[in-house]
Amino acid sequence: MSAADSTILVVEDDQALAELLIEELEAEGYIAQAFGSAEEALEWIERRRPDLVVSDLQLPGKDGLALIEDLKALDFQPAVLMISAYGTVDRAVAALKAGADNFLTKPLDMDHFLLSVERLLANRRLQDQVRRYRGLLDAPDFHGLEGNSPAMQSLIDRIQRIALADGPVLISGESGTGKDLVARAIHAESGRAARPFLAVNCAGVPAELLESEFFGHAAGAFSGAEQARPGLFREAEGGTLFLDEIGEMPLALQAKLLRALQDGRVRPVGADREHQVDVRVIAATNVDLASKAASGEFREDLYYRLEAFQLLLPPLRERGDDLELLAMRFLGRFAAARQRPARRLSERALAAMKRYSWPGNVRELRNAMERAVAFCDDDEVRPEHLPERVRKPSAPAVSVAADIPAAVLEGDMLPSLAQLRQRYVQYVLERVDGNKRRAAALLGVGRRTLYRWLEETGVE
Repeated sequence: MSAADSTILVVEDDQALAELLIEELEAEGYIAQAFGSAEEALEWIERRRPDLVVSDLQLPGKDGLALIEDLKALDFQPAVLMISAYGTVDRAVAALKAGADNFLTKPLDMDHFLLSVERLLANRRLQDQVRRYRGLLDAPDFHGLEGNSPAMQSLIDRIQRIALADGPVLISGESGTGKDLVARAIHAESGRAARPFLAVNCAGVPAELLESEFFGHAAGAFSGAEQARPGLFREAEGGTLFLDEIGEMPLALQAKLLRALQDGRVRPVGADREHQVDVRVIAATNVDLASKAASGEFREDLYYRLEAFQLLLPPLRERGDDLELLAMRFLGRFAAARQRPARRLSERALAAMKRYSWPGNVRELRNAMERAVAFCDDDEVRPEHLPERVRKPSAPAVSVAADIPAAVLEGDMLPSLAQLRQRYVQYVLERVDGNKRRAAALLGVGRRTLYRWLEETGVE
């Protein structure tokens, strides 16, 4: 949270002092609002949820201590800075006991006041971060699948529904999205959970051995086959067989797999008779099987048999706050494994991670967090602890004219930075009908900075 993101409410019945405080706070880049009484302020507080409340102790109607009690009843807790012209120790202690975070006496030293505001907001950010991290770390998982995003909650709901059926399943998704975990979750939620779950990578077994791997072989069926072997289908009897990277399966074997799915029977290599099997097949791929089927690289009939129950796993870049949740859990696990203190992500590191597209998804994130724990010597992971590709992702080529308002560009020539700032300030002022307070807030600067820019450039 930067200064421009922080909202501060001033509750002060001395109008001149209230205006001075608002001016000073806005000059520092804060968004500030003032009210003359606690009653007026409360409705605004509930609606806008400020980060900090600066309140006089003596107010008309409810005093500052009563305002603190009202704040305790809210579902969020802003920081509270109490000010008073009567700076006795007893009053300060009473305010702090009531729940104020700091107490200052009038007349205010403005530098001291602004420093107190900065420290209170920094402390609040840290507390919010700790609460958020605890919430992330305490969130339950689903058979190893972690995430609270709508995309993940929708996926979990579909897994639970598909698990109750018994037909083949096709899991599609980019590399590193957790297809193995999804397959295991389907098995665990199904009526087959007590029976075997066997997995095989179709790209990791030589093509000439795949048929024997799946369907088994009789003794002497080929050179080296000294003993009969049942094969994965029979070994997984009553359970689930997970076929990863099914797009790499040879076409000849695809036909035999289709027959096994349709008839529930397999014939070992070199055997004279078939065996009845009861196995649920879950297949996974990170390629477009529909396109491969259309081009003849994959059997269409097998594709249609598999895709009756299809799950498309969301990539990490579409899972919102799950990125932070997963990163914090990986950091915690790797730190514990190395017997190091727990790590947290700095705001800059998290911002860099959110800008990155994570083509390797959760697997890539896991590796990045393992690296961060290895290179981080204190309790905060910063951008320099992340892989360079995450810190400095290559920027996509964009059209400048498509991303900057035409009113700012004014022609085909690219403006200098000073010219661009002058034109953009003018553009923002026009959009807010000359309201300098709103313009400064949108530009993320204080009003003093805005006035200085206007004086430098002559913008009216």
